[in-house]
Amino acid sequence: MARSQSTTSPGISKRKIGQLDDSEGNPPAKKRMAEDAIRESEVDVSVTLPLIIGAGPAGLMAALWMARCGIKTLVVDKRDAKVRVGHADGIQCRTLEILESFDLVDRIWKESCHMAENPGSDGLIYRSSRMSNTIPGISRFPCGVLLAQHRIEDILLEEIHKCSTVEIQRNVEPTSIQMDSKKIHNHNAHAVTVELRRTAKGISEPVMSNGNKASIWQSGEPQHAHVDQSETYYEKFRARYAIGCDGAHSWTRAQLGFCMEGEQTEYVWGVLDIVPLTDFRRILVADIRSRCAIHSAESGTIMIIPREDGLVRIYCQLSTMVIRNDGRFDRSSITPDTILQAAQKIMKPYKLEYKHRDWWTVYQIGQRVGNQFSAEDRIFLAGDAIHTHSPKAGQGMNVSIQDTYNLGWKIAMVIKGLAKPSILKTYETERRGIAQELIAFDQEYSRLWSSRPKKDTQDQDGLSMVEFERAFVQQQLFSSGFGVHYSPSLLTAKSSDAATEMNGSSTGATNPSDGDVVTSNQHLATKTVLGQRFPSFKVINHSDARSWHLAHWLPSDGLFHILLFAGDVSQPAQMTRVRNFAAEITARSHMLPLQRRQRSRKISRRRPSEEQAAVARLLTIHSTPRQAVEIHHFPPLLFPYDEELGYDYNCIFVDGESYYEGHERAYEGYGINLVRGCVVLVRPDQHVAWIGELEDVQGLERYFAGILVEP
Repeated sequence: MARSQSTTSPGISKRKIGQLDDSEGNPPAKKRMAEDAIRESEVDVSVTLPLIIGAGPAGLMAALWMARCGIKTLVVDKRDAKVRVGHADGIQCRTLEILESFDLVDRIWKESCHMAENPGSDGLIYRSSRMSNTIPGISRFPCGVLLAQHRIEDILLEEIHKCSTVEIQRNVEPTSIQMDSKKIHNHNAHAVTVELRRTAKGISEPVMSNGNKASIWQSGEPQHAHVDQSETYYEKFRARYAIGCDGAHSWTRAQLGFCMEGEQTEYVWGVLDIVPLTDFRRILVADIRSRCAIHSAESGTIMIIPREDGLVRIYCQLSTMVIRNDGRFDRSSITPDTILQAAQKIMKPYKLEYKHRDWWTVYQIGQRVGNQFSAEDRIFLAGDAIHTHSPKAGQGMNVSIQDTYNLGWKIAMVIKGLAKPSILKTYETERRGIAQELIAFDQEYSRLWSSRPKKDTQDQDGLSMVEFERAFVQQQLFSSGFGVHYSPSLLTAKSSDAATEMNGSSTGATNPSDGDVVTSNQHLATKTVLGQRFPSFKVINHSDARSWHLAHWLPSDGLFHILLFAGDVSQPAQMTRVRNFAAEITARSHMLPLQRRQRSRKISRRRPSEEQAAVARLLTIHSTPRQAVEIHHFPPLLFPYDEELGYDYNCIFVDGESYYEGHERAYEGYGINLVRGCVVLVRPDQHVAWIGELEDVQGLERYFAGILVEP
């Protein structure tokens, strides 16, 4: 049946299904049967490529990928508006790098509160230590930041709305999802059918009498929504893929019959977002504006996290809560005053009051991982739909964003006909391992935060503050987002030695066309670890001497990045190697389409149509003093010329001394030989995929043959 036209909401049929009039808010049986018949025979069917369920951070990151790659996408969310206050607020360094690759980080960096330091306290309250919040020097962003989730969503939404291919609809929820078994293995077919219900009024956050938002949540307990059924419309969508980013109580996960595996703890914590009125700030030199842990001997633990606009988030252990036989606590007894009184008890003899409260919540820590992350590589789950944990380490929003940052470009490349569907299997193999590490991390982290301090050296049950500090430092690599290490796969071509060293296996990237194993030479770039995120150091543009972080020229636009570390090209033999490399790549241009020109990041999402088939960009970084070699000495592939746009001056860089910013010694940072160099292939999600000699163009070709559709 032809899709009906709507002037109010594109993509949603205007057919009204009926009024619901019984006391339970459900239609009588005969009426329900009649409506089902209408829905089967008359509900309009529309088409989208991926359909994303949930417009939180994970769903919006997936949508942002689709926008950048020009993929027609529908995002639906049952709520009537985005989150307004509260919820997640911590943005770790790696997530900042990801957002920077979309050119979105500047506003976040300016608006947010920066977490540079962690003072710790215990006893009668005295400061036991100070430490950096993350590992110094690990990122071009020196620390994580704190900014309310709704501001992060605002910034993502503004960028997505610039693209006409992505539509976000609210007050819309799915009612059924099915896969056509006859079409599952044909990835050009729209094998997923989702029925959507649109209501005139959606689901809002609960509002207290004073206007503050509230939430009381227990892991694993469904939240029942009240939906206005007075105006209800249905429409079916056929999609090639669906991504369920619909939270801890995921409807998508339930429809697939998947489950969460793990356990519920007895730890109950309360959260307040307030503007504190306290003398703790005056006496302890502004500890109220630092991320601060206070362990009391008898009353539990509190964590203080400074926020933007003078807000402070307080995580407070509710140590007196009684856990029932069913493993849950009495929700009805919890109020904001309950949390405040527990916090006041921990902070004695110092005062804590407030007159302004933005948000509050209570949660019982549960640590679970989904037993499956996808169904037939057609329907995927991401974010809280596949992993739940405590919020104190600031991992929820970060890991959720990183889930779909891993998945989005893969779906886009398959939809565009560039990559084989087999790359989609790497989503579960890569992200499930990270989710399991997250839960192990959170179990230890929750134990440390929920344990009382030792009374003396004979106290076997208490926690030593020295142990707490040591564990915090050891876990910084993972908590900052840099502990992610993907195992060998189609997309990560580890050598046998590297694979064995990192995770005990000896497999590389298998080319399914011939069964060969594509391996890398980790020794050529000893500090650029295969499977990890590609680090960034400052280099100099050869043409104008401007200093740039190399990552600036690796935007998230769906392209691989071939980085030619050309070595010392002042040596004739090395320049010959570079020219031979360029000649070999040029000869294989039919197998490896390159982006013809580096473009401003502000227009990179609008590449000319002839470049839509490109799968990679090529950058050169050499180690020769800039004055010792002219840019036109490089072969045309490395310094291309366009009859309309002229030369591309943003494709050759130097690891050398800047006039104003010193020398970052990028080759040393990457562990690459200054004379011979090497080739590093970086995936669209900035993880290191392959490393080889300049002569090993065949190895690079074999890597791409394993994942790209033959032209």
